[in-house]
Amino acid sequence: MGPDADKHTDKHTDKHADNHQRRTTAPAEVPPPGRFSEDTLRELRRSSIMHVDMDAFFVSVELRSRPELKGRPVIVGYPADRSVVLSASYEARAFGVRSAMPMAVAARMCPSAVVIEPRHKLYYEVSGQIMAIFGSITDLVEPLSVDEAFLDVGGAIRRLGPPREIGELIRARVARELGITASVGIAASKFVAKIASTRCKPDGLLLITPEETIPYLHSLPVSALWGVGGKTVEVLARRGIRTVADVAASPLPSLRKLLGASGEHVYRLSWGIDPRPVTPVRLEKSIGAEETFATDTADDALLHRELLRLSHRTAERLRGAGMHARTVALKLRYADFSTITRSRTVSTPIDSAQLLYAVAVQLLESVGERPMTVRLVGIRAEQLEEAAHAPLQLSLDRRDDNWRAAEQALDAVTRKFGNKSVLPARLLDPANNHTANTDTANSDPAGQGNTGR
Repeated sequence: MGPDADKHTDKHTDKHADNHQRRTTAPAEVPPPGRFSEDTLRELRRSSIMHVDMDAFFVSVELRSRPELKGRPVIVGYPADRSVVLSASYEARAFGVRSAMPMAVAARMCPSAVVIEPRHKLYYEVSGQIMAIFGSITDLVEPLSVDEAFLDVGGAIRRLGPPREIGELIRARVARELGITASVGIAASKFVAKIASTRCKPDGLLLITPEETIPYLHSLPVSALWGVGGKTVEVLARRGIRTVADVAASPLPSLRKLLGASGEHVYRLSWGIDPRPVTPVRLEKSIGAEETFATDTADDALLHRELLRLSHRTAERLRGAGMHARTVALKLRYADFSTITRSRTVSTPIDSAQLLYAVAVQLLESVGERPMTVRLVGIRAEQLEEAAHAPLQLSLDRRDDNWRAAEQALDAVTRKFGNKSVLPARLLDPANNHTANTDTANSDPAGQGNTGR
């Protein structure tokens, strides 16, 4: 999973928030409801999709044991200059600090911020507790990351009350049992529920009914639509399209011509059309890892050694998830922050570090002469399949089988003694100095969830 996202709200924040039941006071427990008529149930179930998202998750977890820091700017991240911000308190965000920002930049923006090194194991433990709370409410839980999920609570209304009361119940339990806060968006679709949770942060609840959906959406900037990033905003702005209402008023053929295949997607969202159900089981679409070097490098030997390290991290996580990959992707970020990717699909799905590494090296060589030094290198396993359903990784080279057996043995040692217990000899080189690493697992279509915590 990726780092703790900033999920900040556009500053033109809607004037309709209070009219849409935004809640920022401490949530109260909800008494057991009475029975509902079938007509009432049908009406309540029209707005039963929730997006529940923790507020500044990594920071909030850390503040449980550092209560003296509440109300102060706090950043979670490694203090090295070339590391990046993983999470920032809302007090730090007021200075412009955002997730994925270089720590050196964040320190200049907010020199008074307290920096806390991350404790990923703890965050995953709390994540499990969050998902357990969700699971006690409904079986229809679709996790997006360690601290957010979609829920369909239509089947829980008889037992727990209307969706807004269920949302307040979730917020109350998260606050009481975990000591952190959550924001809840409720709507008729996943897309609108996600917008609602973003716009009631921090520590709020926003319900948008089907009747309110179109007026609400049409009051927002076009950047509120999934899949509309900075470049798309610029393209649309050149045509005078700056709000969701402008998109909705544009002829679909014009949007297709302007945006290509995504034109129809953007148009449908502008009218609140998102028929996707909450899907409880979501397979990871990719698993990978990347490394930012302490110093930009042009050293092929160092790049190869780091690719081997990243291949082992990625392969271990593939095997742990019971997945095989059909495609291997290489990522290079140069000193000027420009980024390139190369990928190759293999004939048979793989989960071996040595096979991942072999493809990654081929991809690196395919880049040819690099124009400048490299700041970051990454590897990603894509087109994942469940190992139980994937064909066997057959090979005429017995060394492949030997490597798989060795890596499986390494997994067992790692589970027992930790991930630094046994390493390939090439990775024991003390000169391999790096400062910031990221393991990533993506189960979220582009623009749907968060890129950071």
